[in-house]
Amino acid sequence: MTAAYPPARTVAAFEEVAGVLVPDPYRWLEEETPEVREWQRRQAGLATAAAYAGQDPEAVRDLIRACDAGARPALPKYAAGRWFRVVATGPAVVVADEPFGAGRTVADLAGSGEGEHPPVVSWLAPAPDGRVLALGLCTDGSEHNTIRLVDVASGRQLGGAPEQVLHSAWAGGVSWLPDSTGFYFFALTGTPQEFRQAVFFHRLGGGTEREPIPVGAGSREYTLVQMSADSRWAVAAHRVGSPVPVAVRDLSGPDPVWRPFVTGCTGTIAGHVVGERYIAVTDVGAPRGRVVAIPLDAADPGDPAGWTELVPEGDTVLRSLTPAGEHLYLSEFDRTFARVRILDRSGAVTGELPLPGRGALAAPHFPLTALATGTPAADFVFAFSTLTSSWGVYRHRPGEREPETLMAPAVVLDAVLEEEAALAPDGVAVPYHVVRGAAGAPAPVLISAYGAANVPLLPAYQPDLAAFVAAGGVLVQAYLRGGGEFGRDWHLAAHRERKHVRDADLVAVAEHLLATGLTTPDRLALTGGSDGGLMCGVAVTRRPGLWRAVLPRAPLLDLIGGLRDPYLDFVIRKAWADPDDPAEVRRLLGLSPYQLVEPGVFPAVYLQAGATDPRCRPWHARKFAARLQAAQLGEAPILLHVFEDAGHGAATAHDVAVAQDAEWLAFLIGTLGLPGVSRPGPT
Repeated sequence: MTAAYPPARTVAAFEEVAGVLVPDPYRWLEEETPEVREWQRRQAGLATAAAYAGQDPEAVRDLIRACDAGARPALPKYAAGRWFRVVATGPAVVVADEPFGAGRTVADLAGSGEGEHPPVVSWLAPAPDGRVLALGLCTDGSEHNTIRLVDVASGRQLGGAPEQVLHSAWAGGVSWLPDSTGFYFFALTGTPQEFRQAVFFHRLGGGTEREPIPVGAGSREYTLVQMSADSRWAVAAHRVGSPVPVAVRDLSGPDPVWRPFVTGCTGTIAGHVVGERYIAVTDVGAPRGRVVAIPLDAADPGDPAGWTELVPEGDTVLRSLTPAGEHLYLSEFDRTFARVRILDRSGAVTGELPLPGRGALAAPHFPLTALATGTPAADFVFAFSTLTSSWGVYRHRPGEREPETLMAPAVVLDAVLEEEAALAPDGVAVPYHVVRGAAGAPAPVLISAYGAANVPLLPAYQPDLAAFVAAGGVLVQAYLRGGGEFGRDWHLAAHRERKHVRDADLVAVAEHLLATGLTTPDRLALTGGSDGGLMCGVAVTRRPGLWRAVLPRAPLLDLIGGLRDPYLDFVIRKAWADPDDPAEVRRLLGLSPYQLVEPGVFPAVYLQAGATDPRCRPWHARKFAARLQAAQLGEAPILLHVFEDAGHGAATAHDVAVAQDAEWLAFLIGTLGLPGVSRPGPT
C-alpha cells in the first residue's frame, strides 16, 4: 500500500514559538499551489478507490440517503402570525400560516450559487412585522455568508443590503429592531483570514455602520445583540461558548448609550430580556446551572448578591431558556437525556413538558447562538430525536398536556440503547451509550466522541452514525470530559492544562469495551470531528494498537502551525495554552498529533477534510496524512480525501455531504467487515 501513495517531499522548515524550535517537514502542504492541489487530487482518488474496493458504491450511497431522510430539520421562524422555513428542493424559502404548511415561495434560490452547487442558507430572520426577510447565503461550503434582503409580499430582492461578510452563523445572523426598521449583525471587518469581527447596525433604506459596544479591547469573541419586545432595552451577549451580557442600552432614556453590564465574569449567563430583567441560566455559584433574574437598571449588575434566584441548582444540568408567548421553556440534561420545564414570566415553574422519548432536543452547539430567537411565537416548536429514531418536530401550547406532532420521525433503527460507564484512571465514571442491533459479540464497534469546548454531545439521531448501525455495526457514543453534558465542572476537568484528561477518558472507554467482550482490537474503530478529529489524531499516534481504524473528520491536527492562523490562534489561546510561554508550548507539542508522529505500525486511517474549511483548514489533514504515510511500518492504509466545496460541515451542500458520509461509511464497512448494507425501517 505504501508504494501507491503520491510522493510527498520534505523541507527544512521550522517554527519558533516562544523560543521553542519545532521542525515542520511538510510545511509546503499548507500552500494552495498547483503542486499541492495535484497531490491532494491524487490522494482523493486513492482514498475513494480503497474505500469502495469490493463494494457497490451506489448501495452505500442509497443507505446514506435513506438515513439522511431523518436528518435534523431547520426549524421554521415565526413573525407576524406566519412561519418562514427553508425547503431543500430549490433551495427556497417558504412562508405559511402553519410551521410546515404548504404556503408560498418567498425566495427561490436556485441558480444563486457561484459554483456547481446551489447556495446554502446559513440562517434566516424575518422582520417582526413580517414584511422583509433577511437571510445569509453561503456559496462555497465555507460558512462565510452574505446578507440578502427579500420583500416578502413580492419575493423581490431588495437593494442596499450590507456588504460585510459574516464569518459564520454563530452570532445568529441578524437581530431586528422590534419596529422592523433595522437590525444588528456581527461580521468581519476585513478578510476572513484576518478573523477580526465587530457588531454593525443596518437601517433599512439607509446605511450600515459599526456599533460601539464595549466588549473589551482586543477581544476576538463573538457578540450577539438581543432586543426587548417593547424596544426599550438592548443587551449585548459576548462569548460564543460561555456568553455573558456585557453591555446594556436603555433606548428610552435621554442618553441611550451602551454601558457595561456584567463584566469580569468567567462563567456563563445566557438568557433573555423579560420585562425589566435579564432572566438567564447561569453556572455562577452553581456548576450544574440555576436560573436567575438580573435587573437591567441594577447599580452593580455584576454582583451575584443582587440577582434573584428563580430556579435553584438541582441534579440536572440546566442549558438554555427559550421564550414562547408568556412563558420560558427551560432545557435541561438528565444524564445527557433531555428534560424541559415550563416557567411563567415571573420565573416560577408551572409544569414539565412530556417528551416523545429519551433523547435530545435540537439546539445550536453554542449557548450564544441559542440566544438568537427572533420574534417569539405563542407556542413552543421544537425538534426531538433519539439515538435510535430520527428527528420529529413538535408543538406545545402552554396549558396543554401533550405536544402536537407536526412532523413524525422518518427513520427508526432496529436497535436498542444501553447505558454503560467506564472508569477513568482518576476514578471518575465516564458514561457512554451503546446502540446495537442484531450483531453479536465480539461486534464491529465504532466509538464516536468529542469532549471539548463545553459543547454537549447528546443522545440524538445523526444520519451517518445511524447508517453505520443499519449496516450491522454497533455504535458507542462516549461522553468524555471537556464537553458540556454534565455542567461546568465536567467541562473544566479537561480544559487547557487538563486537556489530556479527555484522551485518558477515551482510552478508558475503549479498554472497557475490550474487557467486557463487546469487541476486539481488530473490530474497534474511532471517529470524531474538528477538536474530536484532534482526539482521533492523539489516539492513533499514542495508542495505535488499540484500534483497527481511526477516522478523523474536518480535523485540527497541528497545534503549533495553527498559531499562524488568526482563528486557531484565538481558539488555542482560549482552550489550550498560552503560546507565549515556553513551558506551555512544550505541553502543546505533547498534544499535537502532527508533532506526535513517529515511525511505527499504525491502524487504518481515513482522513476527511473540506477544501473551504475556515476553522480546521485542509492543510491539517494534508500534513498529518503525509507524515503518517511516511511513518507507517505496517500494512494498513493511510488515506486522505479533501472534498471540494466542503467546509466544516454547517454550510456544505447536501450532495457533497452525502458523498462524504458514503465514502466514510464504505471505509468502515470494508475495514471492519460489516455484514452488509441494509435500509433502516420507517416509522
